[in-house]
This record gives sequence, C-alpha cells and structure tokens, in this order.
Amino acid sequence: MSFVYTFHLLSACLWVGGMFFAYFALRPAAASLLEPPLRLPLWNQSFKHFFIWVWGFVLILPVSGYAMIFSRYQGMANAPVAVHIMQLSGWLMVFIFAYLYFKPYKKMGAYLSCSKLPEAGQCLNTIRKLVATNLALGLLTIAAASTTRF
Repeated sequence: MSFVYTFHLLSACLWVGGMFFAYFALRPAAASLLEPPLRLPLWNQSFKHFFIWVWGFVLILPVSGYAMIFSRYQGMANAPVAVHIMQLSGWLMVFIFAYLYFKPYKKMGAYLSCSKLPEAGQCLNTIRKLVATNLALGLLTIAAASTTRF
C-alpha cells in the first residue's frame, strides 16, 4: 500500500505544484515580458503540455485514494473527517478541471486559431480564475491530508 500512497501523494503535489507555478511564477513573468499576441500562444502551449499530466492525475488520484480508503478503513463510513474533506475537495477539483478543459481552454484554442485575441484573452482570464479556485482547493486538500495518517 505504500506504493499507492506514494503515487497518490506525488500526483497531488505535482498537480497543485503545477498550478502554483503557473499562477505565481509563469503568469507574472509572461505578463511582464510578452505582449498578448505572444502571451496567449505561450499559455495555450503550456496548458497543452500540463493538461496531459493533469488528466493522468485525475485518473490516479481517485483510484489510489479509494484503494487506500477501502484498504485502511474498509469504506467511507469508517474514514475520518479529513478523508471526507479530501474526497469532496478532490472531486470538486476534478469537475472544475474538466469544465476548464472542455469549455474555456478549448474555446481559447479555437479563438487563437482564427486570431481572435480579445476573445482568447477572455478565455484565459476565466481559466485564471478557475485555476485560482482549484489551487485553493488543492491546498485545502493537502492540509486535510496532513492531518490524517495512512
């Protein structure tokens, strides 16, 4: 079970760490160095590469999380409150990511392909807000995890 725990923990940290990097490092650097006609394609390509990983995390995290829950607690009924918080916040993150991916991210790519920069910029702003929400939820999830021992 330690392999499952390690894989779960690494997946969560990489997803949340990637959002932290994008929000607090890449975003200000791109804004200070690049004009929107260059900034938007940078974001689109960055998301393209990162989202491949996030889809993997979206699969790994619930599978490994439920494996640990059923192995350790024999189901959710015996799990501590922190595990319930992790489950709730984790599923919220998955749903927010899926929405982000299939709506504003896909629209941004479509707008970029036909050079509609203002519309692509609006999509990027929506993505920024959703990433901020998911980052907050991810930090809450990690905090909840730190209170529970597997």
